Amino acid sequence: MTDLLAQVKEAGVVGAGGAGFPTHIKLNARVEYVLVNGAECEPLLRANQQMLAKYAQELWQALRLVVEHTGARKGIIALKIKYEQARAALESCQPREGVYGIHLLDDFYPAGDEHVLVHEVTGRIVPEGGIPLKVGCVVINVETLLNVLGAVRGVPVTHKFVTVTGAVRKPLTASVPLGTRISALLELAGGSLIEKYGIIEGGPMMGKAVAAGDVVTKTTGGVIVLPVHHPLLQHKNESVRLNILRARAACCQCRICTDLCPRYLLGHGLEPHKIMRALGAGSLTKELTQAFLCSECGACDKFACPMGLSPRQLNSMLKQEMGKAGIRNPHGRNELKPEASRGWHKIPSNRLIARLGLEAYNVPAPLLEIEVNPQEVILPLQQHLGQPARPVVQAGEKVDRGQLIGTIPDHNAVGANLHASIRGIVESVTSSITIKRL
Repeated sequence: MTDLLAQVKEAGVVGAGGAGFPTHIKLNARVEYVLVNGAECEPLLRANQQMLAKYAQELWQALRLVVEHTGARKGIIALKIKYEQARAALESCQPREGVYGIHLLDDFYPAGDEHVLVHEVTGRIVPEGGIPLKVGCVVINVETLLNVLGAVRGVPVTHKFVTVTGAVRKPLTASVPLGTRISALLELAGGSLIEKYGIIEGGPMMGKAVAAGDVVTKTTGGVIVLPVHHPLLQHKNESVRLNILRARAACCQCRICTDLCPRYLLGHGLEPHKIMRALGAGSLTKELTQAFLCSECGACDKFACPMGLSPRQLNSMLKQEMGKAGIRNPHGRNELKPEASRGWHKIPSNRLIARLGLEAYNVPAPLLEIEVNPQEVILPLQQHLGQPARPVVQAGEKVDRGQLIGTIPDHNAVGANLHASIRGIVESVTSSITIKRL
């Protein structure tokens, strides 16, 4: 393992904009392209675009480290053309070598999907069921890249940039300690504007409904407060059984879910309307295995379907059930061609925001330089893909901010280290480590 990988591993760096894949494993590769994902295509989220503007020089420094480590011939920061301040900041300190570049993306959803981003920037298509590495690319999130630089400087991951928005008095973006309760973030944003509300962690498209007592983790990108009866919240809380019944009763086979599916448009063999047809008929057909190709981006259920059905939720359920049954993804074509209609079937962000009923909340959430000091943090041992961290502290033990409190359980395991986000005393160690500030 090289020094860079060892430093990234020690610092507990994981993908900050997705599922939390350990970065020391992702960067253990030789590639042609390193792509920095600055699209931030989820509506209402504002963290990455502001980090691009504020930390442009640091991001170029970190990108140079990753490019040199992976042997890439190109290191490209991809961001939406509408992020004018970020673009200006990046251009002002862009390295002169031809290795480094900026790629401007149109304002559509999901521009930040890894498969979509790879095609937009390089013209290549990631194979069915594959990852960008299959076509010589590694994709890294903006905040993850900053954390790589921090790791090289000996700074572990203890904080997370989070946008707090929606029905709050003062929408904002801030760096907060991992393990901070979401209720504390609402207080930071001046509290809710409404009495009865629900909370989405992440973006409105791919995020999940959570409670105020839940906590910030290494993958938390946003906290969105909405009226409790908002359709987005109701949609996220619907049961799979209800969705199947509705599919049987209401799916009209219009195939709009397929025509707007980003993976279908890249040439993948995913046709959600056929999955809905098979489920509606109660039959087990080969179409059901197409669910393995679904990225669960939500384009089908939150924008495309005129009947309010959710192919995304049913695909998620199918993947879980097929996994339990030992069924593996049989789809792996790599000679793919985009659909001819792809250019005009991209979902414009403004239309998506309107369809989601979020226009009133599409406001700035400025990045504030404030010190957030929770009296207590709760740090789950599982904040990443792979095995949970193994605790190396006990109740009653004093810890400093940045101190290692959880390690990868096995040298060869997929996992990530965990560090204390505040100075304090360990109150308890279960599936989480609770620390009370001194």
